[in-house]
Amino acid sequence: MTPAAISGSSGHLVLSSPRLRQPLTLPPLAARPIAAVSPVARRGVAAAAVSTPAASAATGKDVKQAPKDFLHINDFDKDAIMNILNRALEVKTAIKSGDRSFQPFKGKSMAMIFAKPSMRTRVSFETGFFLLGGHAIYLGPDDIQMGKREETRDVARVLSGYNDIIMARVFGHQDILDLAKYASVPVINGLTDYNHPCQIMADALTMLEHIDRIENTKVVYVGDGNNIVHSWLLLAAVLPFHFVCACPKGFEPDAKTVEIARSAGISKIEITNDPREAVKGADVVYTDVWASMGQKEEADYRKQKFQGFTQ
Repeated sequence: MTPAAISGSSGHLVLSSPRLRQPLTLPPLAARPIAAVSPVARRGVAAAAVSTPAASAATGKDVKQAPKDFLHINDFDKDAIMNILNRALEVKTAIKSGDRSFQPFKGKSMAMIFAKPSMRTRVSFETGFFLLGGHAIYLGPDDIQMGKREETRDVARVLSGYNDIIMARVFGHQDILDLAKYASVPVINGLTDYNHPCQIMADALTMLEHIDRIENTKVVYVGDGNNIVHSWLLLAAVLPFHFVCACPKGFEPDAKTVEIARSAGISKIEITNDPREAVKGADVVYTDVWASMGQKEEADYRKQKFQGFTQ
């Protein structure tokens, strides 16, 4: 099979909380039938990302209690993750066919905190929330500065009072953990320096669309062992597949996160410095920019280090 190629910015949106102010649940779609979709079936912060497959990353509680927030993929078990992905396929199919009757967010508002700007993240979340009946409010760096101009706990409490859900794209991972701690409404991790769960959920959705499965595939990531890789590793702690990260020496992913994935015991995990060997037999080859946002001053250095990783 020819490998599917996925970029680091797929643009897909997975909206996983149709009932707000409650734990993440997936109620039935609107009564009107929808065409059936084939069910298919960086460093230093890894300790926050679930010590066991059954524990929540943010709280340490059993995942069966349905975490209020979406902070790490492995806060949820296999059934929950696949339920979210299959529901996303159904909703996307309905919307693409012109059926916009599914409005779980009607009358709801979502505050979007963007400490890090992103065209794709803003457009996907804002458009997706609108298509499902809600209204999204953009808060950029000039509007809100958690931990600087305003304390995170105050931001969380104020936004919880006015909104039904909070999405945040921030720098430090502790910022998203603190936001979730103090917020009384669900908090969605739009990106941190440590992980990027919504991105990888969207990419997993792309896999279902193009190769009809995630389990028992070989996914090869070629590039820096960054937040994208960390979320792939956390997905591999929930769903069984062969994940390979090919990166230059010195650019490996966080060792504790690698151990989380391996200790889950369901996926084969490899970290290698040989990209050509890594991609052999791959179902999916995934790559990203060599220098992420905030690393532009390292661009020339990284370009040199990544020679041989481009072809």
